[in-house]
Amino acid sequence: MRLVVGGDHAGYRLKAVIVDALREWGHAVEDVGAHGPAPVDFPDVAWDVCAAVRSGRADRGLMVCGTGVGACIAANKVPGIRAALGHDAHSAHQCVEHDDANVLCLGAQIVGEWLALDLLRGFLAAEFRAEEPFLQRLAKVAELERRAATLVGAEFDAAPRS
Repeated sequence: MRLVVGGDHAGYRLKAVIVDALREWGHAVEDVGAHGPAPVDFPDVAWDVCAAVRSGRADRGLMVCGTGVGACIAANKVPGIRAALGHDAHSAHQCVEHDDANVLCLGAQIVGEWLALDLLRGFLAAEFRAEEPFLQRLAKVAELERRAATLVGAEFDAAPRS
């Protein structure tokens, strides 16, 4: 599988372990940084990871920051990206099977090396289950993206849907 991996300064040590493991497992890996402890803003790295996934240069993306939360929030701002926070084995594979997640976000301060590698194995082995109700929900997520895109330059109408 072609993978793109990125993280901020809080995640760079775990990211290095992940990159090495992924390559050992036979994956093609693009590492977009950070490569050291110097401060790096996770939204910048999220853009690089998401651009690789959206363009088709990578099949899936991985992000590592302190908790995984910031990376997940940033990645989900990019249309076409379905990023999931991975802190448990079930979510790591179910996010792909049910929600067609294409980016997994890990928290270096939350999960250790062994759990991170287990989470990655589950995420990478999982395949989207293209069946109802998963297809219906995925279509609704895509519709949310389209609706939100029309709000650019317009005031957001927070009224409930009828």
